[in-house]
Amino acid sequence: MKTVLYVPLDDRPANLDDVVVQGKAAGIHIITPHLGDIQNRLDSEKTVEGTTLLGTSTPTYGKPSNIHDFILKNAAKVDGFIISSDMLAYGGLIGSRQLREDGGGTYPDYDQDTTRLLDVIKAIKGRKYPRKPVFVMDTIMRLATTSFADGLALDAYNESRALMQQPRQSFTAFEDIVNGYNLSPEAKEYGETTYFNKEQYYNTRQHKFKTNLYILDKLARKGYIDFLAVGVDDANTQGVQINEINYVEARINEWLGGTDGQDPDRAIILPDADGLGHALLARMANQLLRGGKKTRYAVKYFGPHGSTIINAYEYMNVHENVVRHVDIVGGVVVTDSAYPQPDVVTDTTPDMENGNELTNATSVDEASSFDMASELDRMTNRHPGKPGNKSVDIEIIAITALDQMQAAVAQLTSNSEKGLPSVVIDFVGKGPANVDVAEALLNSPYTGRVLGYSAWNTPGNKIGMAVGMGQSRYALITTETHAHTLRDAMNAHGSLLFKRFLKDYYYKAVAIADIRTYSRAHALYTNVATLADQNMALFNSEEDYTHLQTLLRDLMQTHTATLAGKPAFAQGNVAIKQICNGEAAYAEYCSALLEYTNPDFIWGRAFEITLNPKVTLK
Repeated sequence: MKTVLYVPLDDRPANLDDVVVQGKAAGIHIITPHLGDIQNRLDSEKTVEGTTLLGTSTPTYGKPSNIHDFILKNAAKVDGFIISSDMLAYGGLIGSRQLREDGGGTYPDYDQDTTRLLDVIKAIKGRKYPRKPVFVMDTIMRLATTSFADGLALDAYNESRALMQQPRQSFTAFEDIVNGYNLSPEAKEYGETTYFNKEQYYNTRQHKFKTNLYILDKLARKGYIDFLAVGVDDANTQGVQINEINYVEARINEWLGGTDGQDPDRAIILPDADGLGHALLARMANQLLRGGKKTRYAVKYFGPHGSTIINAYEYMNVHENVVRHVDIVGGVVVTDSAYPQPDVVTDTTPDMENGNELTNATSVDEASSFDMASELDRMTNRHPGKPGNKSVDIEIIAITALDQMQAAVAQLTSNSEKGLPSVVIDFVGKGPANVDVAEALLNSPYTGRVLGYSAWNTPGNKIGMAVGMGQSRYALITTETHAHTLRDAMNAHGSLLFKRFLKDYYYKAVAIADIRTYSRAHALYTNVATLADQNMALFNSEEDYTHLQTLLRDLMQTHTATLAGKPAFAQGNVAIKQICNGEAAYAEYCSALLEYTNPDFIWGRAFEITLNPKVTLK
C-alpha cells in the first residue's frame, strides 16, 4: 500500500476526514499531522453586557512550526507529499486571513520565519527525496474577512467583501499590485471602513501575496514542487484579487511553460479551496497507481452549458472550472463524440446570445452532447492526445437545470449499462443539494455505482470533491487485483459516497433548518439573534448547545436510516468494485451505520458538522 503525507488546509471534514476516507477508497494510506497542530476554530471567548454581545475573541489556528517538523520527521516513510502552504505558513486558511500590523519586508526577504517554514519543501524535494512527488496547494486570499474570528463580526465580513469586490486599477508589476490595493480604476482611493481595519487587511493581503510569489518563484520555478494548485477563495469577476490572479497566470506562463495562465503538468489556478485536497489526492493516486497516465473525461451538461454560468463567489465559468479540475487530477477533457451514443440526438445549433454552440437535454431520450474540442483548444491552446480522441474513461454528468433531471438519470442509466463510469455533480443546488435532484438520483439504483458525487458549497468545491473522488477511485479499481485491498477500499468508497448524500442533502438541505431555527430562537443576545447559529457555542447557553447536539444526532440517525433504504444504497444494490479488461465487477451494499455521538458541530456553528457513516459492502 502506498503512503502519502498530507498537510490539510485545516481540520474541517471537507479538508481532512473526507480526504482520508477518499485515500482509503483508493487504497492509499494517508498520514496527517497531530490534530492539535492543524486545529482551526472560531472565537471561543466573548464580552457581553446583559443581553447584548459586545465582542468575541480568541480563535485557534494551527501550529506551523510543528507542521514543519512533522514533514521532516515523516518524509522517509512516505511515497509522496500533499502540502497546504496555508497550514504550513499560517496555521490554516483562517490564519492566513488574520489581520496584520504590517505586510512584511521587501520581497523575497519579506518574512524570514515564513520563508523558513516554506523552505521545508525545498529540503525534502531538493536534497532528501527528489524522486518523490511533491504537490502543493496554495490560495489567493479571499475578498472577505472571517466572521467571528479575532473579533470580526458579520458586519466586517459584509463590508470587506463589498469593498474588495469593487473594481481596481489594473497593474501588472508586483510592487504596483501590492501597493495599489486601494485604488479604483480612476486611481482614486476608496474611503474609510467602519467594521474592520482596512490598512491591516491590506497588510495581510500583501503578506499573503508575497507568499504566493515565493512559492511560485523560489519553489515551483526551481523544480521543488512537482505540481502546484492555486485556489482562489471567495472570488468575484472583478475586485482586489484580479491583478493577483493575472499576475499568477503570467508567472505560470513565463516560469512554468503554461499557456493562457495554466499548465496541466505543473500548475493550475482556479476558483476553489476546500476541494483542492480531494483533487490533489486524486492526482497523487493517478501518479502512484497509474504512472500518471491521462484519464479521458467527457462532460455532459443537463441544462445550460457550464460556459454560460459564473457563480457569484467565483471568477471563472463553470465549464472552464471543470476542465481545470480535470487538469489537476491528471485527466484531460475530450470530445463527447468520441463516445458512441446511438440513442442520443445531438443539436449543434449555435446559441447566438452566448456565442457558444450549446446543446441541451430535452427529454429522457434526448440527452445532451457537447463537442468539447473547440472549447478545449480555446481555453488551453492544446489538442487532446490521440488516445483521448478515440474513447472516454469517465463521464461527468453535470446537472445545471432541474427540468433536465430525468435526462440526467437516463444518461446515468445508459452509462452504467454500457460500463462507462460516471461522476455526478449537482449545480442546481446553490450550496446544499437540490432536494428534487437528490431524490431523483437516490431513486435510481445506478447512483450507487457512481465513482464521485457532490453538491457541497460553491461550484469549485463541488467539482473538486466529485472529480477528485472519481479519479482516485478509478486509479485503484483499474489497477488493483488483491481481494482484501479491493474489499477495504470498496467499503471506504461506499462510506464516502453515502456521506456525500447524507451531508450535502439530508443535513445541508433538510436537517440544518431545524438546527438554525432552534439556535436563533434561543439566542442569548438580542443583537445576534438572527446569527446565533454561526457560533452556537458562544451565542447559545450550554444547555441549549447540548440540546442542539442531541437534535442533530437524532435527526441524522433518522436520515441515515432513510438514506440506507433508498434504491441507490438499498441492500443488494451494487457498486463498482473493480474494472479489469473493460469489464466491471460489483459488490453489494449490505449496511449503513452512523455512530450516534459522531455528528457534532466541529466549529460550533450549524454550517459545518462532522459526519462519518460506515457503509459495508460484500
